[in-house]
Amino acid sequence: QVQLVQSGGGWVQPGGSLRVSCAASGNIFSIYALDWYRQAPGKQRELVATITPSGATKYANSVKGRFTCSRDNAKNTVYLQMNSLKPEDTAVYYCNVLTPSGDYWGQGTQVTVSS
Repeated sequence: QVQLVQSGGGWVQPGGSLRVSCAASGNIFSIYALDWYRQAPGKQRELVATITPSGATKYANSVKGRFTCSRDNAKNTVYLQMNSLKPEDTAVYYCNVLTPSGDYWGQGTQVTVSS
């Protein structure tokens, strides 16, 4: 059973930065890719970023150049660093790992960007 626990996020003014963390109950990030999704009110869930076991990253066009995904293997934690935040980045952010034994999600973290 995989558990993903998120932390971070919060409120920031436009142009500011926030970081969201996703800590796993075991060493799974070296085996499986982790995806970051977000869901804004009234909108569909959107794939924002992916980090593969090799450490390669991919980003949605809407966040490319502003968001960075990284991993600390010693802490079994993946980070989503969000810079130059815009009001349209406001959403609940989720981390997700899909394994042969299940599809695991973090509890979600609110990110609010407003003045």
